[in-house]
Amino acid sequence: MSSSTPLSGVNQPLRGIALVVVATFLFASHDALSKFLGGLYPIIMVVWARYVVHTLLMAGIFLPKAGLNVLRTRRPLLQTLRALSLLSTSLLFTTGLQYLPLAEATAVNFLAPVLVTALSAPLLKERVTVGQWAAVVMGFIGVLVVVHPGGAMFTPAILYPFGSALGFCFYQLLTRILAAHDSPTTSNFYAGLCNTLAMSALVPFFWEVPRWDHALLMLALGGFGMTAHLLLTQAFRHAAPALLAPFSYCQIVFAGLLGLVVYSQVPDTLSLVGISVICLSGLGAAWMQRGK
Repeated sequence: MSSSTPLSGVNQPLRGIALVVVATFLFASHDALSKFLGGLYPIIMVVWARYVVHTLLMAGIFLPKAGLNVLRTRRPLLQTLRALSLLSTSLLFTTGLQYLPLAEATAVNFLAPVLVTALSAPLLKERVTVGQWAAVVMGFIGVLVVVHPGGAMFTPAILYPFGSALGFCFYQLLTRILAAHDSPTTSNFYAGLCNTLAMSALVPFFWEVPRWDHALLMLALGGFGMTAHLLLTQAFRHAAPALLAPFSYCQIVFAGLLGLVVYSQVPDTLSLVGISVICLSGLGAAWMQRGK
């Protein structure tokens, strides 16, 4: 996502925007399903189902064409670290959803792009401008506003989405590094397979036989996640990341709507202000990154 295409070379920006909006709806739906299933079954089992379905779908789509070549990587250690970073995000965020409202938890998780800006200086040796540091500070202020005393987020459980954002930050940083070595298909397939194997080693200790309708929801969980990732990949073929970045924040809007419809959760005024500040900080960081 960090290597942008010049806007003058983009032929179908509206199609790219539409794909991102659909992808964000699927991600929000994935999270709403995770919240529901996580209240009925062990988190380990829910996350396992998400990755095993994701990996099987990826295998069905890409193995017939590319064979096992799709798993060949020049940086296996970095790919494994990237996969585990994503796995930590899944486990922490799904756990946090059991204690926190969907919209607010999603907003805190969107600190990840701001954290990428903050950590790209020491880890990737990139130059971070004063404006970008201001966006980082603004993002943390937004979290403090969301986690105001007396609000639904004023609880130690806030550490779950914050830890998830940190894990996703490292996932994005490693994605930037690996973009120069492996294809996006290889990286996504490797992450899915690695996390499926890791969770398959744990799930026997947490296994519960799901009801048939819940099993269908687990299939949908993996399908939503995998389809959303594929749509994002396609979106960046039609429009530049700098143009599409603002529309990724539609996920917070969809999370709020699903939280209202499914869980009757309505953010209070201060939470809405904090969510807006977090969104503005991320948009500001993305805007200042556009020329790099």
